[in-house]
Amino acid sequence: MSEKKISSKFIYFFGAFGGILFGYDIGVMTGALPFLQSDWNLSGGGVTGWITSSLMLGAVFGGAIAGQLSDRLGRRKMVLYSALLFMVGALLAGVSPHNGVAYLIFTRVLLGIAVGAASALVPAYMSEMAPAEKRGSLSGINQLMIVSGMLISYVVDFLLKGLPEHIAWRLMLALAAVPALILFLGVLRLPESPRFLIKTGRVEEAHQVLTWIRRPEEIDGEINAINETARIEQKAEKSTSWGSLLEGRYRYLVIAGVMVAFFQQFMGANAIFYYIPLIVEKASGQAASDALLWPIIQGVILVLGALLYMAIAEKFNRRGLLMMGGTVMGLSFILPAVINSFMDTNPMMIVVFLSIFVAFYAFTWAPLTWVLVGEVFPLAIRGRASGLASSMNWVGSFVVALIFPIMTASMSQEAVFAIFGVICLVAVAFVMFRVPETRGHSLEEIEKFGAEKEAK
Repeated sequence: MSEKKISSKFIYFFGAFGGILFGYDIGVMTGALPFLQSDWNLSGGGVTGWITSSLMLGAVFGGAIAGQLSDRLGRRKMVLYSALLFMVGALLAGVSPHNGVAYLIFTRVLLGIAVGAASALVPAYMSEMAPAEKRGSLSGINQLMIVSGMLISYVVDFLLKGLPEHIAWRLMLALAAVPALILFLGVLRLPESPRFLIKTGRVEEAHQVLTWIRRPEEIDGEINAINETARIEQKAEKSTSWGSLLEGRYRYLVIAGVMVAFFQQFMGANAIFYYIPLIVEKASGQAASDALLWPIIQGVILVLGALLYMAIAEKFNRRGLLMMGGTVMGLSFILPAVINSFMDTNPMMIVVFLSIFVAFYAFTWAPLTWVLVGEVFPLAIRGRASGLASSMNWVGSFVVALIFPIMTASMSQEAVFAIFGVICLVAVAFVMFRVPETRGHSLEEIEKFGAEKEAK
């Protein structure tokens, strides 16, 4: 490893840059899909749903594989491998043969593996590099990177919409290789996380890395703390199993964290992010390929929401924000169906309500889900429980992306979103009765609270 000092800003920027790729790949299909449907004459929701959702199917496995391999190979090396897989998958998608549905689904699964790996690796690397007092704000940076990646993909889609359809969608997908290359080159200069280095016996290298990102008087104390945490985790790995997640003392907190991750996706956010041009087309009659300004509006709302969250993150309780956000989100889905049952309205009214949903999702459920998941699980089972929560989140994302076009082909959009609205309100009730407040409480206090609740 080079002895040349690397600035902490460089480390944090490229440490979080994986979120750009994560966001770009989530968002790019929004604009590419109308051109792809027209080019390949795709009718019905089944094939469209599979092409879109195949990314999330790969992500379910990518997160699990990356978590295991990063403990053996290191966080940095796995981010590099993920960036390479991004590049390969993006370029392969860009040269898809005409009507090659199976081929495109395969390349999207490959991209999904890379996306899932990035979603697991980036927060882990950032939390291990950041000092304790910066972890909250840096988790906000990760969320900001993700939504910025989505916004970039929406802008790229909009700029390319004038090209012939068979070129436009392929170029949209292939351009994901550009941020992947930037990430790869940036990560080449990043150090490995001190935590991984110490766990693998490379204490001198860990000390060198900490001199770049900590004050001199903090280094020895942090090395001792990492050693102690590693010892506890090693002991936990030997004494716990997947079955431990359902043990009485852990069950309450495991259910709370996993179900919050589950609800985040089943509330229907990704139905908007992936299909907003098609939603506008169905509402207004305007061709979906001409409705690509709407994703940009959604992307701007997401970025502003991420910035708002960073400003208020430590000023309001987690539960209060989740319940307030979920209530407004649920009503914004249900009200169009209620209003339409009493009077004829402008079909575009539903898009206005969807924008309200996105605004509240952006500074509540989008970032807070992962803040809460990072705080609620007891140390002894944190690795397994966090992996389960991530997998449940991706399963929810996969199911929503798969079934939404099928549902809208058989019922009105207002009815479909009303169903998601009910799920939002169920999520609010779950948070109210089954999720503990974690803000301002130590991990030990949270664990004790969970054990007491389960004992009652």
